[in-house]
Amino acid sequence: MVSSTTAIRAPTWVSKRRLFEQQLSQLHKCSNLNHLKQIHAQIFRANLQQDLYVAPKLIVAFARFRQMPLALNVFNQIQHPNVLLYNTLIRAYAQNAQHSHAFSAFFEMQNNGVCPDNFTYSFLLKACSGEFGLDQVQMIHAHIEKFSFSSDIFVPNSLIDCYSKIGARGIIAAKRVFDSMPERDVVSWNSMISGLVKVGELDKACQLFEEMPERDSVSWNAILDGYVKAGKMDVAFQLFGRMPERNVISWSTLILGYSKAGDIDMARMLFDRMPVKNLVTWTIMIAGYAEKGLAKEAFCLFDQLEKSGMEPDDGTYVSILSACAESGLLGLGKRAHASYKRERLGYSTLVCNALVDMYSKCGNLDAAMEIFNGMVRKDVVSWNSILQGLAVHGHGERALKLFSRMRNEGVLPDGVTFVGVLCACTHIGLVNDGRRYFTMMERDYGIAPQVEHYGCMIDLLGKGGHLKEAFELVERMPMEPNAIIWGTLLGACRMHYNVELAEEVVDRLIKLEPSNAGNYAILCTIYAAAGHWEDFAKVRLRMKSASVSKQAGASLIELDDEVHAFTVADRSHPHSSRIYSMMDRLGKHLKQVGYVPNVHY
Repeated sequence: MVSSTTAIRAPTWVSKRRLFEQQLSQLHKCSNLNHLKQIHAQIFRANLQQDLYVAPKLIVAFARFRQMPLALNVFNQIQHPNVLLYNTLIRAYAQNAQHSHAFSAFFEMQNNGVCPDNFTYSFLLKACSGEFGLDQVQMIHAHIEKFSFSSDIFVPNSLIDCYSKIGARGIIAAKRVFDSMPERDVVSWNSMISGLVKVGELDKACQLFEEMPERDSVSWNAILDGYVKAGKMDVAFQLFGRMPERNVISWSTLILGYSKAGDIDMARMLFDRMPVKNLVTWTIMIAGYAEKGLAKEAFCLFDQLEKSGMEPDDGTYVSILSACAESGLLGLGKRAHASYKRERLGYSTLVCNALVDMYSKCGNLDAAMEIFNGMVRKDVVSWNSILQGLAVHGHGERALKLFSRMRNEGVLPDGVTFVGVLCACTHIGLVNDGRRYFTMMERDYGIAPQVEHYGCMIDLLGKGGHLKEAFELVERMPMEPNAIIWGTLLGACRMHYNVELAEEVVDRLIKLEPSNAGNYAILCTIYAAAGHWEDFAKVRLRMKSASVSKQAGASLIELDDEVHAFTVADRSHPHSSRIYSMMDRLGKHLKQVGYVPNVHY
């Protein structure tokens, strides 16, 4: 009788399993979270939520939608999780950049007596690319050696990759792992070469490349990327010609290199010859035009992208908006914004941050504030972008009020936040408040001041007339002051006509930038304002003997999708006669209303 009952129940269980196997196979194809929740509900009603075959698939699916609390809930339904389930959870945390949670799951796994396998350590190493550094990787490495998992080539390959991401110290450890491997595959070689390229060890990477017993497209692309990052475009182009196979990554890398090097024509020539273009390549080319201020070309290419049927993703919009922010191309930025609104039902935080940054840097603070206030989720980058925009454009009081609101809402400021805060204090001359915020940064938030914070503070003190205090702060800096720091102090000396301090600052600057004529020019201005004509003449002679000349500054303006550049006494513009005529009329009008120019500047 018992065997008969068993015979009846087995098919019921099997049919139930088969009923859901088809749905489970569709988990990775879920296009939205609601669909995934529906499948989860059906699994729960069928009492399969504790099945060790079903649970890992659900965890992976929830992790894909960044729903780690739901993934953890699935995990917690299992009374006795096995190594596969722990590995799935660790991997999910690593993919969602929740690195501390990945390590917590690993420690819990050990406490519960579940032995890790080779996949455990590989997934855990993925979590080390975040806030965890060399110590954590070395700890995992020690575990790997202790439990003899280093014989599996998959594990040392993961170690090499992880060590390489840490920097100069990590690459030394990566090389030790590589040298100790009894057998290496192409992944081992590629990981080591890519790691060396990342830390700028191009010669060593090339040496390994030549020693490789077998190369694939990843090997060639890694070396090509190294030459591009080093700015050796001639060598990169020669290597590109030697490549047995050029894929979309090869073409994109070379196009990006020429774009960053300023040779936008060469970049475009390669772009047009590229056999198959992907979204990354289109983005590189459009952003390249935008960074160069070539608005018409960027607009034209953006039109072509939309007509190609290829749908821009968030990364495309962010890249284009960032390029517009740097070059001041508000027109193209608005165009990208309008396109995004047409294509998307909702705004992602990433794109919103790029929009706030673009509108802020282009001076359209109303649009920036509108985007910021409408954001569903704001992160610290969102607050920093709008805060800096307000500060840079002279709205210091609004920026400081926003900082107070930020703190009241429980958002932790970072180093970038305090750059904006100190900049706001500088624009409205709040020296005492600046001192307070500078102290607060480290005392209350544990943020050690970096060179940019010292630069803001020196600018604030200098403009406020506290030149001695500013100079003393430069002397107390824990890092070596750079030319920007000394240049900031020199600007304050010019503002307050402090000849003695200016002479000392210029001496420091000349050691750092012997060919920078701007430093001599500022000193000449200070001598002229103080009536020290003899010293003025000496500096001019010194400039002449050193063959130093000051490069003319340029002003840029965007008009009708075109950026126009103007320099002093420039007559190259096709409408220069009309421009100078208008300038003369404006000058006469200003004099009539009582304007007197400041001849000291």
